[in-house]
Amino acid sequence: MKISAYQSGHPCWSELGTTDWPGAKQFYRTLLGWEMADLVAPAGAFCMFTLEGDDLGAIFKLPEGEVSQWGGYFACDNLEATIARAEAAGGSLLFGPHAVAQAGRMAHMVDPQGARFSLWQADKHIGARRFGESGSLCWMELACREPSRAMDFYHRVFGWDFRTSSLPGMEYHEVLADGRECGGIMPMDAEEPANWLLYFQVRDCDAVTGQALNLDGEVCVPPTDIPNVGRFSVLKDPQGATFAVIALDF
Repeated sequence: MKISAYQSGHPCWSELGTTDWPGAKQFYRTLLGWEMADLVAPAGAFCMFTLEGDDLGAIFKLPEGEVSQWGGYFACDNLEATIARAEAAGGSLLFGPHAVAQAGRMAHMVDPQGARFSLWQADKHIGARRFGESGSLCWMELACREPSRAMDFYHRVFGWDFRTSSLPGMEYHEVLADGRECGGIMPMDAEEPANWLLYFQVRDCDAVTGQALNLDGEVCVPPTDIPNVGRFSVLKDPQGATFAVIALDF
């Protein structure tokens, strides 16, 4: 759906840092139908990806030696106050706060378990103009070793509430930002740091997964059904950035 404003704590922007800027643009243009609008940026190669002229997120070229990865932003009404709450709850500020011309102000943070996330206080630019429709961001999911600790942290930062459901072998905690479902928190066993996974909505999960393979992507989790929700897969682009796609049943 089209978005005119975001409530505090709601995912509002997606951003890809990549080691191969032209290659990443071509991959996602073909896979998800995004249009690319190159911009002049002091830091280097940068573009907005859009659908029918509506901004959805950004792709930028990383410095040599860094790892390609997706990052997600959460809306906030007061950037400094949100940073202060995050630090008081055990999080750390990585970069910022920083003004982005007249668009808004941002900061990059890490939660107590090592998951990176970003904050956006809008001015002239609210963030993604679409959310929860084909081709756009529709969900953000945190995998961590201590979900209860994560829920406490993000409740203190954003005021999130949670709805817990039992899935085979685990409990899944849906994130409610101002009463709206927009993400989840789940346990992980791996020794890697906790991380946020971005989901993009598609019409046909299997077709998109097959196309990703044809474009030299990698399948981390094959197409899998979630009862009463939809069908998803977890993918890596050719540069190694992980993301998910989901075809919803409703």
